[in-house]
Amino acid sequence: MRSIRAPFAHRRGRQRSLLATGLVAALALTATACNGSDDTGTDASAHASGSAGTGDGKVRVPSGIADKLEEHGIDVDDWANGGWRDWDKDKWLSEAKDFVNPVIEGLWKPERMRSAKEADKTVTTKDTAADQGVSDPEPAPVRAEAEKTPYHENAAPVGKVFFDSPEGTMVCSGTVVTDVNHPGKSNLVWTAGHCVHAGGAGGWYRNIAFVPAYNDLGKTEAQLGKATASEIAPYGNWWADWASTPNGWIQGGSDTGGAGAAYDYAVLHVTPEAGSKSLEETVGGALDVDFSAPSATGVDAMGAWGYPAAAPYNGLKMFKCVDRPGRLSLSPSLPTMYRIGCTMTGGSSGGGWFRMVDGETRLVSNTSIGPADNTWLAGPQLGQEAKALYQNMSKKYGGQ
Repeated sequence: MRSIRAPFAHRRGRQRSLLATGLVAALALTATACNGSDDTGTDASAHASGSAGTGDGKVRVPSGIADKLEEHGIDVDDWANGGWRDWDKDKWLSEAKDFVNPVIEGLWKPERMRSAKEADKTVTTKDTAADQGVSDPEPAPVRAEAEKTPYHENAAPVGKVFFDSPEGTMVCSGTVVTDVNHPGKSNLVWTAGHCVHAGGAGGWYRNIAFVPAYNDLGKTEAQLGKATASEIAPYGNWWADWASTPNGWIQGGSDTGGAGAAYDYAVLHVTPEAGSKSLEETVGGALDVDFSAPSATGVDAMGAWGYPAAAPYNGLKMFKCVDRPGRLSLSPSLPTMYRIGCTMTGGSSGGGWFRMVDGETRLVSNTSIGPADNTWLAGPQLGQEAKALYQNMSKKYGGQ
């Protein structure tokens, strides 16, 4: 057994985050031992821009984006008035370049958020038995622990990702990450690919929004019935106006099994439904991303954070697991994934995995898959392909 103990600090002047100290507190706990390709060029980074209406209830989007919708037979005003519920295959935008997500002000009300169902991605023993010569033994379950409240003082970069799919209103988890080209003013959120795009059988989900430090005080369902909007979404709603996920997910991902899981990550650029400051300035912190993709055998501990929503959880509170990672190989032709013991369920998908690097807490993966009995979680290694996708998002859209 070994422990990790180090202060949370950014590279820039070692500025201490006032809002993410809980991430280090948990990672300081004793950890129990226990070539697909991306196109990271122009087409790999989908993009769109939208703004709220000006009092007439209509969505206002730049003409170029409106033209893109019209090319697919979609009327922008109809979209705002509920036309987005039309999941006709011919109107389901699927290519990377087709992403559009115009802001519909007031859509994500507290009661709509509470009704969202988990975006689950489960695998079976058969799915994970493809390359047992590389995979480590299945880890022992690690019981998820509730994060301390208020979340904005303990894990402010963590939040929930809401979206609409053909199955209804859905929810995942996500993390505010730094923007290398816009230090201190990031609007970037890291999550899972299956939280923004349906993979090979579908297209982009709709009305994607991020809510940092959701239910900041960890109120119960009964208490939330009387909670104010600021208690549920203390930093407001942030709509994805640009998104990127690897072609390995867009072309090969699925909602069950291991398909596409090694590329199951995504970066969102978000804009506030109200307000003018950046997301990082608003929440008070963001995490650097570690793209070194170290071997699991060389890492003492990783922690996964998220909002599990499937039983026995209800998606209202933030939880975490810390464990020593092992390797999970789904195929000799795919990158090896990380795996830790964890009892978090669906809804935690997309939540960040963190580890200590040079005295700092950094994001190193995100929750992608887990078994039906909820005993472990697995997430992709973030190597050079992930780094290129991230840098492309930062360079092209970060300052907008």
